Order: sequence, then C-alpha cells, then structure tokens
Amino acid sequence: MFSPVVILPPVSLADGREHSPTRPQPPKGKQGLTPEQKSRMQDNKLKAEIKLQSKKTPALHGSIGHSWYQALKAEFQQPYFEKLSSFLATETQKGTIYPPADQVYSWTQLCGLRDVKVVILGQDPYHGPGQAHGLCFSVPVGTRPPPSLLNMYKELETDIQGFVRPPHGLLIGWAKQGVLLLNACLTVQAHKANSHKDQGWEKFTDAVIKTVSQRNKGVVFLLWGSYAQKKAAVKLHHLLHAPHPSPLSAHRGFFGCKHFSKCNQLLQDAGRKPIEWSYLPDKLED
Repeated sequence: MFSPVVILPPVSLADGREHSPTRPQPPKGKQGLTPEQKSRMQDNKLKAEIKLQSKKTPALHGSIGHSWYQALKAEFQQPYFEKLSSFLATETQKGTIYPPADQVYSWTQLCGLRDVKVVILGQDPYHGPGQAHGLCFSVPVGTRPPPSLLNMYKELETDIQGFVRPPHGLLIGWAKQGVLLLNACLTVQAHKANSHKDQGWEKFTDAVIKTVSQRNKGVVFLLWGSYAQKKAAVKLHHLLHAPHPSPLSAHRGFFGCKHFSKCNQLLQDAGRKPIEWSYLPDKLED
C-alpha cells in the first residue's frame, strides 16, 4: 500500500513572501561520493604525490606500485636517497643505464606488498642490451635466458613434476603469484657489472626486505649465494640457503637443493596457495 504524499503548506516569511519547504539536500563534498569515486580520488592524489616526489628524487619513478610507495615513502626523503638520485643523474649523462627508468620498479608493479609470500634475491641487474627489466634473473621475451636462469630451469625440471622449460626467460608469471624478484641494486651502467654498487640502492633494498619481513607473515626466502644470505638475515620467516645458480657454483649444491618444492611445502603447511612454478606466460594476461 502506498503512503499518501503530504504537501506542506507555504510558510509566510517576515517580509510577507511565501516559502515552500523542500526536502533537506544531502551535504555536498566527499560525503556524497560513491566508494569507487572516493577510491579514484585517493588514487589520483597519491599519483600526484609520487610525481612530485620523483621530481625531487629521480631515483624514484612514477611507475612505482602504490602499496610499496606508501610503505617506503620515508626512504625517498632520506639524504642517502637524494645522494643516489644525484649519482644517477650524473650516470645518465655519461651513458646508458639499465633497466630503462620506467622498468626499475617493475617488481612493485607486478606484486603488491601484502601479496608477497616468496622472495628471491639477486645482486644487480643484467648489464647487456635488452636484458634487465626490473625483475632479478628475468629477461624479456626475445632475449636469450642467461646461464643462471637456465640452471634454475634445470633444477626445476628435476624438482617440480611436469615442469617444462619455456623458450624464454620472462618470470612475470612468478611475480604475479607473489614471488618478489628483487635485486640488491636496481640499476647498472651498460656493460659494467656492479657499477652502481655502494651508491645507496643496497640501503633502500634493505628497507624493502625489512618492510616485507615486518608486514607479511611466513615469507619463504630463497637465498642463493653468500651475498643474498647476508642481505636477508631476517627472523620469523623461512630461509632456504643454497649456492648461487651461476655456472661457477651451481654444481656445489644448487643442483639438487629442491628449493622450489620445499618452498611450496612450507606454503602449504601454512595453509597458503603454493607457487605454480610452471606458470611462465610470455606476456601479461588481461
């Protein structure tokens, strides 16, 4: 049954004019926005903040994932990061820097901070043309997989049932599942390995590891080689140690370490979804 419409009589004002009461209007401003609109506003505000900060400290790029920026924003205002930015500006004038600036923070774009459940550490990016794209050990499609990555595939073939070596070296499929593929240094000068060592990146990536360790639980760290093992001496997480997969050391214990299956067992024991190591698409899916 419909409720009758009540029409309120006009109200006489002091000057003799009549005024018809109207329904109260909702307050203007944020209160009248939908959740989607509020989220979009916050996102745009954060983009503007990142853009402004990246102008002040070019070692930061506007492509950084928002969850990582919010967690690490204090680092971008530290003197060491300003010094790093000045160093990179000088290096850029000297010659080519890898990876391209918009790919330095690829690891943040493909894997949100809260989604990290596995960490693989590298030392510095590949320094040859067309190799580095922001994920350690990974190379774009069309670039020949480097020896260390080929040895990783070789170990996977014996460790993970049904694993078939892909014809490329692109590891975005792992990153999308929560595997953080992080180099200790995020940039390098072309053809000069470790050329950006001890300029500030290591301090920044130490902060990344600390943030992951503090905000996430039960992370599995795959630490290959003494460098990675010293860098990620974290507590309350699972640390799997083995020699580096490079041709110089893979035969000293990397082959047969079974880190990929051990990692999945640790995740399953914690009630978490294991990594599908065979999921290695050659491009991002919609």
